[in-house]
Amino acid sequence: MALLNLSSPWVRFYREVQALFAEDSSVHVVYDEWENHIKLYVDKGDKAEALELLLPKEKMFGDVTVKLSIIPANNGDGLFGDFNTNELYNIAFCGNGAYAFSRTIAGVFTNNLTYVVFKKRVVQYYNDSLGDIYGQCSTLYQDIAKDVFGESEGVYFCTDRDDDPFDSPEYCLNI
Repeated sequence: MALLNLSSPWVRFYREVQALFAEDSSVHVVYDEWENHIKLYVDKGDKAEALELLLPKEKMFGDVTVKLSIIPANNGDGLFGDFNTNELYNIAFCGNGAYAFSRTIAGVFTNNLTYVVFKKRVVQYYNDSLGDIYGQCSTLYQDIAKDVFGESEGVYFCTDRDDDPFDSPEYCLNI
């Protein structure tokens, strides 16, 4: 009889965070399983501050709480001034190979709509999935980002298209 050792939901969450930043050489994700604490070591101060503002401080899984901490490098290049949501996501994902762009569209509803767009590719990470021969989860970055960052009013995580209509200055949102 085979012994199944499935990952807990908080370990799967750690693997999502790790996958989201795997293509960013300035972010290093470490999980302290004894403390249920995910630490993001960030080489750039401005990116560290943006992530600090955007990421939740903790995530609940039933009676288990996982803390998230941003640990900036000691280089003193933090954010100066006020930044809108679009700018914060651009700073947080600058240099991340999974990220395409973000755009804020104003005036559509009472609040602005910010679209955080990831590259069009499948990301895979190990999660003990019995539904996959390799035990992997295959998904999109937009799905991981929604789970990691949580839902925020007016912020939507998306996947890029091959024919990006935002390249054209004549693009207009048809509502």
